[in-house]
Amino acid sequence: MLVTYTDFGITGPYTGQLEAVLKRLAPGVTVVHLQADAPAFKPRAAGCLLRSLVGPFAPETVFVCVVDPGVGMDRDPIWVKAHGRRFVGPDNGLLAGVMRDDPQAEAHRIRWRPARLSNSFHGRDLFAPVAAALAMGEGVDSEAVCPSTLCGADWPREMAEVIYVDVYGNLVTGLSGDSVPLEARLLLGGREIAYRRVFGEAPVGELFWYVNSMGLVEVAVSEGSASRVLEMGIGAPLARADGFEQEVSA
Repeated sequence: MLVTYTDFGITGPYTGQLEAVLKRLAPGVTVVHLQADAPAFKPRAAGCLLRSLVGPFAPETVFVCVVDPGVGMDRDPIWVKAHGRRFVGPDNGLLAGVMRDDPQAEAHRIRWRPARLSNSFHGRDLFAPVAAALAMGEGVDSEAVCPSTLCGADWPREMAEVIYVDVYGNLVTGLSGDSVPLEARLLLGGREIAYRRVFGEAPVGELFWYVNSMGLVEVAVSEGSASRVLEMGIGAPLARADGFEQEVSA
């Protein structure tokens, strides 16, 4: 299986062009578009979100991951293997999170280049062909590198901030639900927010936080939009009255 994870958006030609290359070079391999609205221009936030999304995918799945504001500059193209899955993308921190907790993780700097490589669309011209080759069991000209040398390898595991805003206006954070006591009252946008287990426990219009299906802390409004109510988006900092923000950033 080939899976795409990008910030290309759901309109325009880019996702279609990516899929066309994958299907041409890996005929018969299923292509799944996991997400086309990953946090744009923000590899760290996008990588944190990606780590929470890959669990349902079987080992040997190959991901094409493109959140690449430095495309055409001197960042390296890489592919990594973690928990049996392979990920192709830029060495800008986007893939650092998926290698966490796997002592057997591998990292490879891609040396192969296509005959035609645009300055601005490495997703189509470089990452997609490499991913297709891996999915077909073909070799890719690359060199093994130590995972600890990759961009983002030393970043904190979690992010005490909003990393994604979904279609409902819910604010997904980079904190795992396991790291926050259920009795905690969180602070976002100057508002103090209490925990609810599910949406149905909150009165209509109430702002609350809960642990979403990906295992991340999420701020929501019952039958409303937390993003609109708080006028907050990606990058908004999350804290707790007893110093929670400093604790998770250590």
